[in-house]
Amino acid sequence: MASVSITEIKPGLKLSKDVHTPLGGLLLQKGTVLLPRDLEILRAFMVQSVDVDNGEQETKSSVDSRAAIPQRSALSVQAGKDSVATVQRSSFLEEYDRMIQLVKSTYPSVIAAEIPIFELRGQLEALISQIKDYNLLTFSPRSMSEYDYIYHHAVLCALSSYQLARWIGLQQKDWMQAAFAGLFHDIGNFKIDPAVLYKPQPLTSEEVEEMKRHTTYGYQLLKNVTAINEGVRLAALQHHEKVDGTGYPLRLDGGKIHIYAKIVGIVDIFHAMTLNRVYQKAQSPYLVLEQIHAEAFGKLDPGIVSTLISKVTEFHNGTIVRLSNDQIGEIVFTDRNHPTRPMVSVNGQIINLIQQRQLCINEIISS
Repeated sequence: MASVSITEIKPGLKLSKDVHTPLGGLLLQKGTVLLPRDLEILRAFMVQSVDVDNGEQETKSSVDSRAAIPQRSALSVQAGKDSVATVQRSSFLEEYDRMIQLVKSTYPSVIAAEIPIFELRGQLEALISQIKDYNLLTFSPRSMSEYDYIYHHAVLCALSSYQLARWIGLQQKDWMQAAFAGLFHDIGNFKIDPAVLYKPQPLTSEEVEEMKRHTTYGYQLLKNVTAINEGVRLAALQHHEKVDGTGYPLRLDGGKIHIYAKIVGIVDIFHAMTLNRVYQKAQSPYLVLEQIHAEAFGKLDPGIVSTLISKVTEFHNGTIVRLSNDQIGEIVFTDRNHPTRPMVSVNGQIINLIQQRQLCINEIISS
């Protein structure tokens, strides 16, 4: 076992201890074999070092399989009893499934062929027309094969970016472009050699630089695509930039990062941490929001983070929730200074989540 600085950590190393945020939140569990996305999460939360096993690494096939497994949201919305609401949800799910199928059929060939932007836009507009039935905290795709994660991640980031663009007050003309930014932000990964992207051994310095080039590859793939603006291309290029200038590929500070890239950078991290993985259970979205709010200042745009948290935690008195200890209760009061930690009545007992920090909301049952 050895303690390794975050500046020296490589994909493929296996954690020998749980990794926590400075405020005590669990980021990665003991036994996790680090993938490139895990390194991004560690950097985003300013973890300085981690403990890893010396020489104990997973086989390539194991890591490849784990990286390709789809990830399912920790939360799910119970089917409503109202028939109209059920039909509306069904319509959203049908459009979502069509969007996934279209992305699956077109993305793998983007290197050799043009991106079918107008077809993608038409289906994305059909999906967004049902967005009232989408909640990024609770939505769960109804079916995923083990190879579909990359496509679901793209579509979820598109939906969440669209919502966030609206919430922060961007003009309406920007909403669909922000959705495109979420949809295409990782498209450069299709030019990365899978042997590098999922290599179980530590990457060489040349391979690390190649992995980071998915941002520039994405910009290049999008540079001649019509019907998208320069902000969409810049989101592909800049979504790993940090407002303190520590990101890549250009180490831009906050004033030079495009607003779409700031939006996508936030929803990208959120969806990464709230999805189930074979080797790590999904975290509560409410805890993830707390961690982003408390520890991402200097890395993510604080105004956009605050807006996201405020909008997705607009609880109402009477909302039924499931707590992390499996107790079911009713929200009776929400302090807007602590929006993820309302007071919950459980069997007549009031639980103040601000005081009982060991508990959190895991699921909204009905609202």
